[in-house]
Amino acid sequence: MPVTQDQLDTLKQLGTATIHEAQGQKGALDSGLRPVDPSLRLAGPALTVDCRPDDNLAIHYALTKAKPGDVLVVDAKGFMEAGPWGDLLTLASQKLGIVGLVMNGAVRDANAIIEMGFPTFSRGLSIKGTNKCQPGKVNVPIVIGGVNINPGDIIVGDRDGLVVVEQDRVEEVIRLSRSREDKEDGIRAGLEAGKSTVDLLGLAPTLEKFGMR
Repeated sequence: MPVTQDQLDTLKQLGTATIHEAQGQKGALDSGLRPVDPSLRLAGPALTVDCRPDDNLAIHYALTKAKPGDVLVVDAKGFMEAGPWGDLLTLASQKLGIVGLVMNGAVRDANAIIEMGFPTFSRGLSIKGTNKCQPGKVNVPIVIGGVNINPGDIIVGDRDGLVVVEQDRVEEVIRLSRSREDKEDGIRAGLEAGKSTVDLLGLAPTLEKFGMR
């Protein structure tokens, strides 16, 4: 069953940290991938791109395969001495209804990307341009930060980072995430009532074990 917009909106609201914990501390991309604009969030199915470092031909090709709502997930092999993405590709993507970018590498034109309100995650910035002469692959499994990403997997991103949710687990992950939020609401209520985190989290036996009295 296709993932609905309501489900995607719910995942964005739940947030990456909650989702990561709820699905068994799985799916978190490494912390080197950071948002260009931390105020923006994204959630959508991955359109994966496996491209050569210092070449963005495959990215241009990927745009011809994109559907509204896609998140472009580009494995540029972590190459940091070129920016295969900038303001022109951002504009082209917005016109196609693409809702965000994850770049395993660098981007450029950061100010323009922020002004255009396009959620973008990368490892950093580089003003250097790229070639357009090497082949690549689109909609194939890729690995970024030790996490397997398949076409159609749901990518959720916010200020805290990025997490991958398998497409067939979305409803389950939402349920588990809400349960975790309910549990944390109970802890907050306990803290407001003056209880300690040691009591609320049941940490006394562990502290006792290590002689931390």
